[in-house]
Amino acid sequence: MPTLYMGASTETIAPYVIFSGDPWRVEVLKKYLDDPKHVAFMREFNTYTGTYQGVPVTVSSTGMGAPTAAIALEEMYEAGMRVAVRMGTSMSLQDDMLGHFLIPMAAMRREQTSATYVEQSYPAVADIDLVNTMNAVVTRHGKRYLNGIFCTMDGFYTQMHDSKFSLEFGRNMQDTFDELRKLKVTGIDMETSCILTVARLMGVKACALTLCTVLENLKDTMKGQERTDGEDLLCRVALEGIVDYHNTHGA
Repeated sequence: MPTLYMGASTETIAPYVIFSGDPWRVEVLKKYLDDPKHVAFMREFNTYTGTYQGVPVTVSSTGMGAPTAAIALEEMYEAGMRVAVRMGTSMSLQDDMLGHFLIPMAAMRREQTSATYVEQSYPAVADIDLVNTMNAVVTRHGKRYLNGIFCTMDGFYTQMHDSKFSLEFGRNMQDTFDELRKLKVTGIDMETSCILTVARLMGVKACALTLCTVLENLKDTMKGQERTDGEDLLCRVALEGIVDYHNTHGA
């Protein structure tokens, strides 16, 4: 029976699942798959299954934020997922990482969804074999990577980027960035800690492969063709990483 929100089933989902926040980035991923089959596009969840270099892969979207990422994990786990890669974009606290890759080893759990699964002292930690595999693929493509600590938060316009309302309300985003820099945090996003926590509780191998597309408070961003090319490379790195991991470790 198909799952509630994604329409997934054990017949339509591969053991390897790549999660993209953006449902339209899934369409880029799909172009690299052999014989892709459209599972469903329901709400923010756009899902295809095909093969890449002979390895069965499902690509799906989660939308923005931890709550829908947890729903995606739950339903893909129900459908047989064994390995999960969050493939997305992130905000760097290091100016020299714009256009390069952040592949965190772990993440601070400042989103609230993972707390509904387990107490906050439980760590959000990536699978080290997946991380090392993605590192090698990034290097092969001539890009830099940084393995550090992420901070995952819920409030984009309250914690990450000024808005008309946040300025009127008197919020100071710089306090957040200064604090996280003191804690040696390298990147910020809205999904990683939830995905790493819930996947580990499920016994699913997981990592986050992210492209740094913005710097703190959007003081600089990747734009235009550079952004398009960067996201295309992100998709290829994720798929190649899945194949390399499969050939070395299996699902």
